[in-house]
Amino acid sequence: MPFAFFLPELLVWNVPLFLCLAVIAIIYCYFYRKTPAAKRTDKKPLLFLASLCLLFLLTGSPLASLSHLSFSLHMIQMSLLFFIVPPLLLAGIPVHFFKKIKSMPLLKKFTFPSKLALLLFALFFLLYHLPPVLSAITQHTALQHGYTLLLLLLACSMWWPIISPDPSQRLSKEPLRRYLWMSVSVLMPACLLFILLAIIDGTSNPYLSQMTAALCLPEQAGTLSLLPPPFNTRWDQITAGTLMLILHKAAIMLSLRLGNA
Repeated sequence: MPFAFFLPELLVWNVPLFLCLAVIAIIYCYFYRKTPAAKRTDKKPLLFLASLCLLFLLTGSPLASLSHLSFSLHMIQMSLLFFIVPPLLLAGIPVHFFKKIKSMPLLKKFTFPSKLALLLFALFFLLYHLPPVLSAITQHTALQHGYTLLLLLLACSMWWPIISPDPSQRLSKEPLRRYLWMSVSVLMPACLLFILLAIIDGTSNPYLSQMTAALCLPEQAGTLSLLPPPFNTRWDQITAGTLMLILHKAAIMLSLRLGNA
């Protein structure tokens, strides 16, 4: 297939999302500059704006379409979206911002257990990659966006005990160690799913074949693939699961470092 065939699908920008994130960024910068505690050397605005930029690149830019070319690219997108964006976002919220928001009547008594968020995230993330669920979600754009937003909110709650804007709400050393171990344990099945099935049956596995049909862009007869031969093979699924494990570990290290900064 000529490369031009892919351009209409790949070069798609989500303008409403861009405008929404731009408004959030402007409001954040306006109120941040109004606070007496604001410092020019403070890295929080940089972290917050970086999280918004990364969020848009992963979900609203042409780069989002590239995640449909292979499992490994899809898992990189998912891992960055749910393991890197939330810590950057939370680390970029000043504590006085958080206290003002928390004091609002609607949010004053609202609490959501982080362990429950972790379990729900792992469950919904695993369900997302079950062929019947994935096929149903990808056929309805609104449902797919809603499911992604739910996962993102759960991811923020999941990272809360590690990198909360309020240091007093972060876990201490020993509880934090147990929570991190729990995080790795409950997310492991989703990571190992690709690896084990790829090792057992490779691309002939019907489970992976159904996911390919729902997740990846179809290759029509007589077309030229944009990706080299190693992609869309059993090694692609193995790479996908491995990358998710690596990026989750990297996100934990990043969150701990930002929390101690």
